[in-house]
Amino acid sequence: MDPDNEKRPASDPELGNKARALQDMLLDALHAMRSQEELDDLREPSEPEKVTENIFDRLASLTGSALRFGVRATDRSLQVGRALVNSQDQLRAMLLAGNSIRDIREVAGLTLAEMSEALNLRDKSVLEAIENGTKTLSFELILRLAALIARNDPIPFIMRTTRNYNPEVWQILNDWGVAKVSLQFEREREFINIFRRHDSARTLSDEGFHKVLEFTRQSFEMSLHFAEDQEKQVAELRDSLARENQGGM
Repeated sequence: MDPDNEKRPASDPELGNKARALQDMLLDALHAMRSQEELDDLREPSEPEKVTENIFDRLASLTGSALRFGVRATDRSLQVGRALVNSQDQLRAMLLAGNSIRDIREVAGLTLAEMSEALNLRDKSVLEAIENGTKTLSFELILRLAALIARNDPIPFIMRTTRNYNPEVWQILNDWGVAKVSLQFEREREFINIFRRHDSARTLSDEGFHKVLEFTRQSFEMSLHFAEDQEKQVAELRDSLARENQGGM
């Protein structure tokens, strides 16, 4: 085989950048889902009959928020192409995943056209092909599906669906650590809430805000360096004590 025609593995920096981009995309989606949940909790029907609105009305309301999380996906990035099935196992996995998506849609009482509209898909044949296991899902569309049908517990759905449709992306996220996703998400929420709790920050001029931002960045980096150094010293002390205990046995 001509080595020039072989697919060259991505360099470590390139892989690292891709991993960070995927992580940021996932966390942005989770933040949007949480914000939508908070909004749903605050929203109260103004009239009694609004309580009985149909499920499609509720799902359609998602398209203005959770389904439009920070990623400005282009048609190309959201393109759902024909599956390149490398093995019978992958084909079976896609068929099972498609059946699962169909079951969820039918339980929700949605037609193909309604769910396609809720996902901002222009053509219902795309969703139909996904359910039949003949087309693949991009990671962006997996996140949109999670925002629509798995907001209460999105991580298992995202990981399971990504593994079926994009093993490479799944491996990157898995190497990062599924447990770290929730931890990182909650830590980011704490930072966001610091800003949201101070209404005066919203009235600052651009110049004033950038001054606060730069001071916050410097303070964070200094605190981070101090905490990392402190944890390193504690770890070294524990190792030293462990070696002493082993030597005295």
